[in-house]
Amino acid sequence: MFTRNLPPQLVGLLLCAAAAAASAEKADRTRPMTLESDKPCTVSLLKQTSTCSGNVVISQGTLQLRADRLELRETPEGYQMAQAIGVPGKPATYRQKRDGAADEYVEGQAQRIDYDSRAGTLRFEGAAVVRRLRGSTVADEIQGQQITWDSTAESFNVQGGAATAANPGGRVRAVITPRVPPEAAPGAPADGAGLKSSSGLGDRR
Repeated sequence: MFTRNLPPQLVGLLLCAAAAAASAEKADRTRPMTLESDKPCTVSLLKQTSTCSGNVVISQGTLQLRADRLELRETPEGYQMAQAIGVPGKPATYRQKRDGAADEYVEGQAQRIDYDSRAGTLRFEGAAVVRRLRGSTVADEIQGQQITWDSTAESFNVQGGAATAANPGGRVRAVITPRVPPEAAPGAPADGAGLKSSSGLGDRR
């Protein structure tokens, strides 16, 4: 594993070279969604919306969203749209099993997470971090001001953030586990599946 602060363009190439994408567990979309919170929720049957606060947890199959405040809306077609908002020192978090992987998960955190089940996307905004884990071991990690995961296209789009003392260039940062040839690691998956970027990786606005 290696760690470096890299120019956005080079990070894009490295993430593409890390091979196949971290696609979400597809069966989750057909499973019931549950919502729990410490404080009362405001539910509108007319508008098909729910607004909850206080250690809010949304679960749908292996998908789990946690936040201090969460707004959930269901479209007329039955899709869910959620906005999870964290608080200082306690960001909103996401975790979901990789499709077809026995013990791999994708997890992320940010000040705000937008979930769109219809488009199959999650957008992490504000000090965003997304990781791929094999069991409890971090295989890949991406950091940026905004990270969008398109589970349908199986790609990540990352935008840099504001310059800081630790990151004066406001660069995207990636930690990627190199591929290991199957013959060099008996029993290891042959694909060395890692994170994959879209062509827009590193765009800044």
